[in-house]
Amino acid sequence: MAKLKIDDLKKIKERVQAENALREGDRRVRVTVHMGTCGIAAGARSVMNTLMDEIDESKVSDVMVTTSGCMGLCSREPEITVEILGQDPIVYENVNENKMRQIFKRHILQGEIQTPFVLARGKEQA
Repeated sequence: MAKLKIDDLKKIKERVQAENALREGDRRVRVTVHMGTCGIAAGARSVMNTLMDEIDESKVSDVMVTTSGCMGLCSREPEITVEILGQDPIVYENVNENKMRQIFKRHILQGEIQTPFVLARGKEQA
């Protein structure tokens, strides 16, 4: 492995700070990637990476990314929840990299829910 230079470290620091900024604060959209053991085994990590890449490429700054554990529906993993300010949360199931790109471009950016991938709509009531 090549030695890291100061400029390389600065770039890594900037990238990490940008990723952390998306996970904090008030935003128009919050996307939760369910990263329990079952979700990770089903591919949630690549879904998360795809989401972060899409956010970076589109230069949006109003999308917050969070993670959570398993929702208890292991056979439906990877799952993500999209919460747009003033709208019901949407839980998507069996998300892969291509579906994540479509959900990002159509639902998160344009407001068009991707019905074929939806598992649930709304919040669970206690």
